[in-house]
Amino acid sequence: MHSDKAELTCWKCGAPFGDLPLPLSRFAECKSCHGPLHVCRQCEFYDTGVANSCREPIAEAVKDKSRANFCAYLRPRPGAFAAADGTAGEKARSDLEALFGMAPGSAPDSPVAADRARAELDKLFKS
Repeated sequence: MHSDKAELTCWKCGAPFGDLPLPLSRFAECKSCHGPLHVCRQCEFYDTGVANSCREPIAEAVKDKSRANFCAYLRPRPGAFAAADGTAGEKARSDLEALFGMAPGSAPDSPVAADRARAELDKLFKS
């Protein structure tokens, strides 16, 4: 296992769980978010770039990588938590706002967006 259990954090919320006994029980769960910890996404063998997303060659395939399983090869890895990348979502939103002519951050039914949409429709149908 790992030499420093204090580094272990929940794959789902990032809360530390170094105080839990290793190996992790199939029923181990995070004290903060109550997510299961004996999951592929928590394991050092988890790698989406390989077959079955697992670098352990003899482990049985697990369909749902975020549900508790019975894999005997699970080795909790430090840094399993990966915060969601908000920049991709923010870029997509700003691209959509630009596409539909909305002021950045305004709701689709806001007066600014409605006025712009009405002006665009008027331009389109007034020939």
